[in-house]
Amino acid sequence: MYNSQLPTDGSNAPKGSAMGSGVFSQRSERNGNERIRSLLKSFGLRTSLIRLKVIDALLTAAESDRSLGVRGVHSHLLDLDIPLSFLSVREVLKRLCSEGVITLNSDKSYSLHPHAAAMLQHE
Repeated sequence: MYNSQLPTDGSNAPKGSAMGSGVFSQRSERNGNERIRSLLKSFGLRTSLIRLKVIDALLTAAESDRSLGVRGVHSHLLDLDIPLSFLSVREVLKRLCSEGVITLNSDKSYSLHPHAAAMLQHE
């Protein structure tokens, strides 16, 4: 029997529910973004989606004991359905390096500058 309150797209949760709309994952992501936002502000940089996502990609890689170069960061962003050009990612990485937020390692990978990493840990 047809029930108008049940979804017809195969999902289990109604569209307006917290589980179906991803509210919980957005809330935890927002808290992480706030830390990165205040980090960027402390370096005198404006917040942008690409800066947030690039720093988040580097943090995620560091937690997994991996390192990412430009291609790795770009691939990570594409996996998250953030369609940015390779050149845009490279320019953001260069800018974050020049401002001292991240460092370019000898193996051409990027990582958070120790000062920036310490700032994120204290928040």
